[in-house]
Order: sequence, then C-alpha cells, then structure tokens
Amino acid sequence: MSDPIAPGRWRAMLFDLDGTLADTAPDLAAAANAMRVDRGLDALPIGPLRSVASQGARGLLRVAFDLVPEAADYEAMKEEFLSRYEANLAVHTRLFDGMAEVLDALEARGLAWGIVTNKATRFTAPLMKHLGLAARASSIVSGDTTPFTKPHPAPLLRAAEDMDLPPSECVYVGDDHRDILAGHAAGMDTIAAAWGYCATPAVQWEAGLVLPSPRKLIALF
Repeated sequence: MSDPIAPGRWRAMLFDLDGTLADTAPDLAAAANAMRVDRGLDALPIGPLRSVASQGARGLLRVAFDLVPEAADYEAMKEEFLSRYEANLAVHTRLFDGMAEVLDALEARGLAWGIVTNKATRFTAPLMKHLGLAARASSIVSGDTTPFTKPHPAPLLRAAEDMDLPPSECVYVGDDHRDILAGHAAGMDTIAAAWGYCATPAVQWEAGLVLPSPRKLIALF
C-alpha cells in the first residue's frame, strides 16, 4: 500500500473518464461488434469487451479480432473502429451510479473537479457535452492535450495547473493501474475505482485507497 491519503488537504478531485466517471463500455463494445457483424462474425457478449474498455481501441480490437498493433492491418482497423465509435459514442453511455451525487457534493463543498483521460479530444469533448458536464469541470485534459499520456504524469500536472493548484492538493481517481502510476508520479493522492473496468485487481496497484462505489468518495471530503 502507498502512503496514506490526506483528504484534509484536497482542494480538487480528478477523475479518469472511461470506467471511472462514466460507463462508456456499451458504446465501445457496440462499435467493435458492428465491425464483427459486418465481417460475418457473431457479436461478442459485452463481458470480455467491457473488461478491456479502459484500454481503448487497442484492447477492444485485441479481444474482438485477436489483433495486435504490430499487425499489418491494425491501423486501418483502428481507424474504422474509432470512426464507428465517434458516430455513436453517446447512445448508451451514462455516469456510474452515484457519480452525479459525488460531483454535486464536491461543488457544494467548494472543491474543484476535473477529468484526465487518455481518450482523444475528438471523443472527450462531445461526450462531456452529452453528459452535461463540459461547463462544470474545472479542467478537462484529454490524451492529446499534452505530448504524453498516462502513466506519464504530464496530463495530471496540466490539470493541476489549469486549476492553479499544487499537485499535492489534488487526488486522482482511476480504474486502471496506469492511473495510479500517473498519480504517484505527479505527487497526488490516488484512489482506485474498483467499480470500473479494472483489467487487473485494483488491490494490487498500491493506490492510497480502493473504493467499491462512487458514493464512498463523498464520505472522504
């Protein structure tokens, strides 16, 4: 376990998007399954696709087509997947149960909140608008906002800069090991979102805290 978290010093809470703030897996899986059906394959159940949703195209194409980035047709398949997803990225996507209350509670207490995701801006911006959160977030950092993506700390440091806060006064919540690595590297407290997709067990990530549901966050602040 990492050093204990210190909620008393927090002035902002940052969230990963896919699998932490919002359940985007149904729309991501639908894009992959549409590609399968067009190729004469049966659609897969959502379970195997859901477990890799935080990995984006790389994970979904691996499960749906046993396709790896080194394959000759990977880039073409990736672009097809992203185009299909972009066209229907907010059909079934919703905030996780309890997350709306968490955001309301943060704002009521005068704490800032923001998003740090590896998802590209072309997907993040319309999705946040659809969820009604674009104008409420104090910072939205996408995968192409800085030259680096998580687990590099640069995106998290950019969010802290946007909010004019030192990283030590921020906590990062994510459902992937790279989120916790990025948080540690940025000097932030970290919380593992065990309600998310969690490709590996969250208890193995050395997060400051592992929580089973969004509502458990409210008691911390």
